Amino acid sequence: MPTRARVDEFIAVVESGDHAGAIEHYYTEDASMQENTAPPRVGRDRLVAHERGILAQMKEVHSRALVSVVEGDHVMIHWNFDLVGLDGKTRHVDEIAMQEWRGDRIFRERFFYNAAKA
Repeated sequence: MPTRARVDEFIAVVESGDHAGAIEHYYTEDASMQENTAPPRVGRDRLVAHERGILAQMKEVHSRALVSVVEGDHVMIHWNFDLVGLDGKTRHVDEIAMQEWRGDRIFRERFFYNAAKA
């Protein structure tokens, strides 16, 4: 079960812009991520590679956690992301991340957002 301090550390790393580093340091080796109803991606190395691929398409990423709730092994974070593409266009993503933690690491995460705006 994560402590509030551990979750706040994770949030601070993401807000600093180190998205891939957050996955490397806060996810289990067998972690999964799922976008809305798409099939989950499984395995930390795969998750890091996917994140780096997304970031390579961005000029800037601004991440902000608006609210986070810790309830036992479950964490919910309401994120706002402003993604500036290489073309200079900015997309705003309002997302809810539902996480299941194993000890002090994220084991399973599912994201909910409006895919038409992402």
